[in-house]
Amino acid sequence: MPRMEKNDPHGIIIQTQVNYLPEQSDESGNRFVFSYTISITNLGRNSAKLLSRHWIITDAYNHVQEVRGQGVVGEQPLLKPHQSFEYTSGTVLTTQVGTMRGSYQMQADDGSTFDVEIPQFVLSVPRVLH
Repeated sequence: MPRMEKNDPHGIIIQTQVNYLPEQSDESGNRFVFSYTISITNLGRNSAKLLSRHWIITDAYNHVQEVRGQGVVGEQPLLKPHQSFEYTSGTVLTTQVGTMRGSYQMQADDGSTFDVEIPQFVLSVPRVLH
């Protein structure tokens, strides 16, 4: 079930949904593959363009991987008021459980930039967490 995150001051809402991909994973080789779908909705009064992303991925051993890059899935979507953008991407962990959190850097109509927090969500092989 998607998680609805709190509104940021610019009216950007982030929803996350995670799926474990057993067909791409190798549990005996400690390779656990997850896809995540992010929905970004602009409930504000102004357009906002997604410029870049910053992810902090932490596994069960507290090993941290940081990922920074332009846009998401090769795009820098412009979200007009009441528009949404959804994309799916993935990550690989060496443990059955981990977390992801981060932020998007956005640009407002007036050229100013602001960050939108992506609250932490859990990556977990089914039946590992109860």
